[in-house]
Amino acid sequence: MPGKNFYDVLGVKRDATQDEIKRAFRKLAAKYHPDAGGDEAKFKEVSEAYNTLSDEGKRREYDQMLMFGGIPGADFGGSGGRGRYTTNVDVDWSQLFNNVRGSDGAGFGGFDFSSIFGGGGGAQTNRPNRGGDLNTTIEVSFMDAFHGAMRKVTYRIPSTGETQSINVKIPAGAVDGGKLRYHGHGEYGTNGGERGDLVITTKVLDDALYKRDGADVRMDLPVSVYEAALGASIEVPKPDGEKVRLKVPAGTQEGKTFRFRDAGAPDVRNKGRRGALYVTIRVQVPTNLSRDERAVLEDLRQKDGRVYRREVERHAQ
Repeated sequence: MPGKNFYDVLGVKRDATQDEIKRAFRKLAAKYHPDAGGDEAKFKEVSEAYNTLSDEGKRREYDQMLMFGGIPGADFGGSGGRGRYTTNVDVDWSQLFNNVRGSDGAGFGGFDFSSIFGGGGGAQTNRPNRGGDLNTTIEVSFMDAFHGAMRKVTYRIPSTGETQSINVKIPAGAVDGGKLRYHGHGEYGTNGGERGDLVITTKVLDDALYKRDGADVRMDLPVSVYEAALGASIEVPKPDGEKVRLKVPAGTQEGKTFRFRDAGAPDVRNKGRRGALYVTIRVQVPTNLSRDERAVLEDLRQKDGRVYRREVERHAQ
């Protein structure tokens, strides 16, 4: 098929999913693998196609080149062209096969050929293979993430179905989306290979008062319209349990933010440092006025000669 591309080689559509690509490769690899009496050149061709299409980054580049007609001088079909994605038929097959089943799992998108040949494809199939990493997520309260905590995490090993547990140390200052890696607690290796890692992602829950922004902590401080207008001194609780006094200047506006250095969470990326505490003013306008309050406010409104909507009134003319 002159001018055939990697999708043609695997017999899949351009919009094929990764599962469809993997299934197609598995079928063709079993058919053409030299250890099963297949065609070595065909096997290298389908392997090269899978190597590109199973990698999302390579696949995007390849699709873009297909849109513009491919690379000059390359046929994308594994017949020996000089393009970036063509197959070099002079490579050492034994080295290529080693790469396919290398212990780092990088050959051909980490595809495990032992699943096709049952580990019987010669001495190379007996090489130790590291187990894959396992991923799980744990929810952490705001205060546990702020101060640090110990948590017991139970997870499942897919290959055996067994459940295992590990005590996890949540570091002080843990962030939402942070990763904790525990070596040797992942999937089991094969042929004596070491276990993979367990990667735990922390999900920091919201607090009724505080919100995290990296190592910084943010909070809203409600004040009355009278405190905002006249000024006030307000005691503010910090997330570490201490208190700090905030002096609200007279005439403070809605949304004004005050910063307290080193009053935030420990910075997990910079040991010994802390973030800041940001306090934002939220002016609360009373909704239920007594008769006396209304009379006072009406009197103040009548005497107020300030212009509050100068630009609005100018554009309305």
